[in-house]
Amino acid sequence: MPFYHKLGKIPHKRHTIFKKPDGSLYYEQVFGTIGFDGMSSISYHEQRPTQVKEVRKSYSVKPVISKVNNLKSYRLKGFQVQPTRDYLGSRKVILTNSDVDIILAAPQKSTDNYFYKNADSDELLFIHRGSGKLRTHLGNLDFKYGDYLLIPRGTIYKIDFDTEDNRLFIVESRRPIYTPKRYRNWFGQLLEHSPFCERDLRQPYELETNNEKGDFLIKIKKQGEIFDTVYATHPFDVVGYDGYNYPYAFSIHDFEPITGRIHQPPPVHQTFETDAFVVCSFCPRKYDYHPESIPAPYSHSNIDSDEVLYYVDGDFMSRNDIESGHISLHPAGIPHGPHPGAVERSIGKTETEELAVMVDTFKPLQLTEDAMAIADETYYRSWLEDEDK
Repeated sequence: MPFYHKLGKIPHKRHTIFKKPDGSLYYEQVFGTIGFDGMSSISYHEQRPTQVKEVRKSYSVKPVISKVNNLKSYRLKGFQVQPTRDYLGSRKVILTNSDVDIILAAPQKSTDNYFYKNADSDELLFIHRGSGKLRTHLGNLDFKYGDYLLIPRGTIYKIDFDTEDNRLFIVESRRPIYTPKRYRNWFGQLLEHSPFCERDLRQPYELETNNEKGDFLIKIKKQGEIFDTVYATHPFDVVGYDGYNYPYAFSIHDFEPITGRIHQPPPVHQTFETDAFVVCSFCPRKYDYHPESIPAPYSHSNIDSDEVLYYVDGDFMSRNDIESGHISLHPAGIPHGPHPGAVERSIGKTETEELAVMVDTFKPLQLTEDAMAIADETYYRSWLEDEDK
């Protein structure tokens, strides 16, 4: 998932002759994941996509781990991450394990002088602040506040921002990211009880086809290093493609919450999944409507997963002293639940305007030095009921 998409010019049958107006051939490329078993697209290029001219320096972007094994709840104040002009330089890994990096970024400048490719991971960008255009070799997507941008591994892209005030919450996954299988039928179609459908997914709508030769810098991330690689031809030279593997956008505002008479468990908020973690969207919704319902969530012993909540906007009913841009980490091994007073405050409430993104991982998360620089070390004590905490 997503579903079949076609953009630009393609031949009537794959792996057959496709000629340019001058009689020479376009160059075909299969772009896919999991060998030849995953989703793929077939693109057609003005130039051979294999022309690497130079591999220059490489440098490490591996996060520096501060806490390898953690059993403490933390609050991270995300807006304390300082804005940085460069897009890649702005990305700060705060939580990590062998499956996923969770990243905060506040880039001020568009990627003008280089292209970027993540060779290891799918990237899920959540746009908290800002708007602009994601430009890729498979077409362009406009984005704005509340959008998820899913960029499959290997996609060559630039990102253009309309202003310097941008805040991104990024999930970088070593496993392919899909829509939840609980909401798909055998054929991949989203079912009637799904909180969103194919109409809500925005596909690339325009191709930039540049038939240029020269020196084109592509920064390629592989195994925690960035390689400055020079291509001999412009990477945006695709005249057309079709298939299932391409970037797409989905707005959190198009997620239709599932509600009930009593409190619904977190899986009803699920938006994306891998076999290593899930992503959920908590959106404005009506509260439970049983006459004796308690809208606040019950305490939960998360024995198998670490829970990360990124608070976007609104009133976060289950938490005290939480602001936009804060992140809560509730690690596996200890219970978590509403703060003191939250249960009582929730009774009788009929709706919430909260907006948040949740990531639940099945392996423990490590905290980085960048996380500890914005961490509230006393947050784990905020459930104590006596005054002397």
